[in-house]
Amino acid sequence: MLQVPVREHSSQASTKAVILVGGPSRGTRFRPLSLDVPKPLFEVAGHPIIHHCLKAVAKVPDVREVLLVGYYDETVFRDFIKDASKEFPQFRISYLREYTALGTAGGLYHFRDAILKGKPERLLVLNADVCCSFPLGEMMRLFDEKDAEAVILGTRVSNDAATNFGCIVSDSHTKRVLHYVEKPESHISNLINCGVYLFATECIFPAIRSAIKRRTTRPRLLSYPSSDNLESSFVAMGDDEDAEKNEVLRLEQDILSDLADSNRFFVHETKDFWRQIKTAGSAVPANALYLQKAFQAESPELTAPSATIVPPVYIHPTATVDPTAKLGPNVSIGPRVVVGAGARIKDSVVLEDAEIRHDACVMHSIIGWSSRVGAWARVEGTPIPIGSHSTSIVKHGIKVQSITILGKECGVGDEVRVQNCVCLPYKELKRDVANEVIM
Repeated sequence: MLQVPVREHSSQASTKAVILVGGPSRGTRFRPLSLDVPKPLFEVAGHPIIHHCLKAVAKVPDVREVLLVGYYDETVFRDFIKDASKEFPQFRISYLREYTALGTAGGLYHFRDAILKGKPERLLVLNADVCCSFPLGEMMRLFDEKDAEAVILGTRVSNDAATNFGCIVSDSHTKRVLHYVEKPESHISNLINCGVYLFATECIFPAIRSAIKRRTTRPRLLSYPSSDNLESSFVAMGDDEDAEKNEVLRLEQDILSDLADSNRFFVHETKDFWRQIKTAGSAVPANALYLQKAFQAESPELTAPSATIVPPVYIHPTATVDPTAKLGPNVSIGPRVVVGAGARIKDSVVLEDAEIRHDACVMHSIIGWSSRVGAWARVEGTPIPIGSHSTSIVKHGIKVQSITILGKECGVGDEVRVQNCVCLPYKELKRDVANEVIM
């Protein structure tokens, strides 16, 4: 068991936040959208995915610094950080670039000096590709109440879906985590890891250090199965510092199961919405969840309900929507979009500079930047259950995307029907097409 010092409880404990943004080689499942914009900056419900994380962190009173950690080029987040710093002046936002993909724990450890600067007592860690209400205040209260060294956010999913995630076995009375297994081969629990954590800084870094030491004393080939093709990492016997430099470490596989042995690892179970944003299609249900939350909060950003607006609907101020077009529910319309007379848009994201011509129908779809949907055309996906954590369906024995996605500058001809398709950028569709990836 990992030995950690007992913390002095402080009502004025300082907190620092880290948002894990990943990098270009991990965004493959988000294609074709990630070909033109990094996934964390893709807009859902009118804001970049990462903005929703920052908005949640802004509600935590004692956070003075937010660090974005990933391995995109430094220029990628420059404009976003500049704008976000104006919107959230209460904390400093900066980007720390990894020299290679270090994993969710490896990145934290690599930048431990920057994270520990100012001696924060608590560390909030959020995965950027998570869509939820981020109940950080409740996690903080549980952390203080239990004098915890770690609190994880959990949610319940169906038994069938649970093995696709990290599974948590907990004491229902005390909320203590008894056991943690990442993607178990058989069912152990339907309480899963949401990818949002609160750590005592004096506990998490020794835990990562212990994981590194275990590896250096027992060299082995490490491979994490993932459709994102995370690289394997081989650690040879030798100097600890060399091992650290070459190590891919993940909180989920390498750290959380050890923390469960400490007796001070707890889970806050959210009853609110939660979803991963892994595939491009998952941006549509995430968009719906964030819009519904904004509607419940009576956000002034949303368009008022009317005969032609079925809430929740977000329309960017620069967009032009014909008054006879019917939009909603769960629709986001981006900057400078033009929507023609009699068009119908439902459960969809229409990105900037796109055009939906008169009497076209767009449902369960993402219309890419500067794309055009012709008059009387239909671009549609297949509705999926709200509780589903997948955006793929089986048609004629073949797995296809249930959300239709048009990449950048695609064109759909007049009266053409496109169903359950993924269309790469710069394609012209002049005939009906269904259940295909259009290269």
